[in-house]
Amino acid sequence: MAAFMTDKKSKSAGKDSHYARLRRAHRDAKPPSPEDGRIVLYGLHTVRAALLNPRRKPVRLLATRNALARLELDDAALARCPVEIVEPKAIDRLTGEGAVHQGVALETWPLRPKPLDALGDTQLVLVLDQVTDPHNVGAIMRSAVAFDAGALVTTARHSPVESGVLAKAASGALEHIDHLEVRNLAEALETLSAAGFRTIGLDSEGPDILERSVEASKTALVLGAEGKGLRQKTRDTVNCLARLDMPGTIKSLNVSNAAALSLYVARRAMGITGES
Repeated sequence: MAAFMTDKKSKSAGKDSHYARLRRAHRDAKPPSPEDGRIVLYGLHTVRAALLNPRRKPVRLLATRNALARLELDDAALARCPVEIVEPKAIDRLTGEGAVHQGVALETWPLRPKPLDALGDTQLVLVLDQVTDPHNVGAIMRSAVAFDAGALVTTARHSPVESGVLAKAASGALEHIDHLEVRNLAEALETLSAAGFRTIGLDSEGPDILERSVEASKTALVLGAEGKGLRQKTRDTVNCLARLDMPGTIKSLNVSNAAALSLYVARRAMGITGES
């Protein structure tokens, strides 16, 4: 019996020592620096979508045992980068306190935005005029994918870069939509217009409601930042300014809510409801 107990304790001590070494390694490890260029994505939906995206270049995956099982990934997806089974605190140190990581984090290289000429064959595009809040942009991406918009166009400046916060708000949508980046938004809108898109700027005081402004088979919805809305140059460049029909006392919405509603309204007006 004594030998059995000693053997058991020895195995237990060896196991504890192994996890202790892992904990020390992650405690001493530094998060990716901004200069390095890598980012950390977190959350079950976000990480799963990233590992299933062939364009994504993952570096390493940190996960608790339970979270790894909940990812429901096959061996091919998990083989794309080293997988480390860790305690939640190790992930806290990588993502920062307060991040709702659900026990999983992926260190990865960010996706590269595409130029406007990479726009594929689509009828519906969403354009953001200096929307800078990553939570809003992530939520807008989620709505854009849900309503099957073909691309999201943002400016190179005054737009958030890809980050864990943006990706978590997008809940996997970051991997499913083409992100096009332009330097001059007015020129990009003119290019879209020349390609057959009717560019519609959303404005709470627009002269007509959105449903009546969707006239072409291709539509580009343009939304401005919280508070200041569309810039004057953008207002002057779009084909028309339109408002969402809101009969209540409050006449404006958060930009991510406005994006979701305008995408729905535009799809209905264009007759592309998604019904089979």
